[in-house]
Amino acid sequence: MLTELQLQRFTPRSSKRIELWDKNGLGIRIGKKKKWFLKYNFEGVAKRITLGEYPAISLVEARQKASEAILEMQRGVDPGAAKQEARNAYKAAPTFIDIIQELWERELQHKRSGKGTRGLLERDVVPAWGKRKVAEVKRRDIVLLLDKIAERAPITRNRVHGALSRLFNFAAERGIIDDSPCTRIRKLPEKGRSRVLNNEEIKLFWDALDLDNIEIDIYRLSKLALKLILLTGQRPGEVTGMRWEEIDEDNIWNIPAERMKGQEPHTVPLTGLAMDIIEQARQYSSDSPFVFRSSYKEDTPMTAHALSRAVTRHWQEMGFEEKFTPHDLRRTLRTRLAEICVDDIIGERVLGHKLQGIMAVYNRHSYDNEKRQALGKWDLRLRQIVGIESEGQTAKIILFQRAN
Repeated sequence: MLTELQLQRFTPRSSKRIELWDKNGLGIRIGKKKKWFLKYNFEGVAKRITLGEYPAISLVEARQKASEAILEMQRGVDPGAAKQEARNAYKAAPTFIDIIQELWERELQHKRSGKGTRGLLERDVVPAWGKRKVAEVKRRDIVLLLDKIAERAPITRNRVHGALSRLFNFAAERGIIDDSPCTRIRKLPEKGRSRVLNNEEIKLFWDALDLDNIEIDIYRLSKLALKLILLTGQRPGEVTGMRWEEIDEDNIWNIPAERMKGQEPHTVPLTGLAMDIIEQARQYSSDSPFVFRSSYKEDTPMTAHALSRAVTRHWQEMGFEEKFTPHDLRRTLRTRLAEICVDDIIGERVLGHKLQGIMAVYNRHSYDNEKRQALGKWDLRLRQIVGIESEGQTAKIILFQRAN
């Protein structure tokens, strides 16, 4: 029988591999490495399996593994075949990348939020876990990953948590894992943002995003898209997904229901300044069906995340003392409409928000004319703030009268 001391001290006298024996067919092959093996007979056939390397597997552990293999034989199971089956099952088990693709094909591609969910997983999770087996990811792994994301973006941390919960629930439903490791991981509380750009910041923003300003190294179509968010108040994703076919001859932007958060079609009157921006975009969009095409693929729109990334990287270069996000531009538009006395109902309809309560049932008015007037007033006010001539419009802002 072997001893631990013998294994530690043994040094082969030649380059040839030798084998030392313990008991019950357990042995160790010694060469450049020391590997445990078990020699056995199963149904009259001599066989041999590897049990691991020494010293990672100690003598005591090797004996335990050998005993377990012998018990399997007594139950009529070939331990070598069982080990190979386990190895094959491991190789066949889906990786994180595999399950993302399956989730996409079966569910996400049919959902409005599908691209966003997939984007979160590919951007924030795949670099860490892409080739790992889904069944290997434990709750502790998820907690550590989410903590790392929370250090730079607490809200993104919650979005990734939601995407992971969806993925692991899907994996459990498909029989890949027994239960989701996301259970009992809490969502962090989120504070509602209140950031609104003041006049000085709006001027800084507008000048920094001038296409001739080469000091701010942002993709030109991203600059134009950010300006259009401030002009129209639409969500970043709605702006980046704008198609040429959505703009009609009356300069109305018709956003289809499937691109709206509320799943209802929405119309946005485009003012002179908005149309100027869109015409500038035409010079850079080539033959793309999208007004704001991706910088990588002509037939693909840029993403809202690309705008967020651009602002995150350059807000200080723009001269800002406080960080802002593309969505803050939407809030700025809504706040400024209130400042120029646009009625709250009209302001909400400009943003594409649904009417609430009994009004949603009985008030079916489109508010198209009112939205055009409201955005026209904002166009004029914005020109004053950033120092653009009003092109034939009166320089005096005529304020809406609030309903009593």
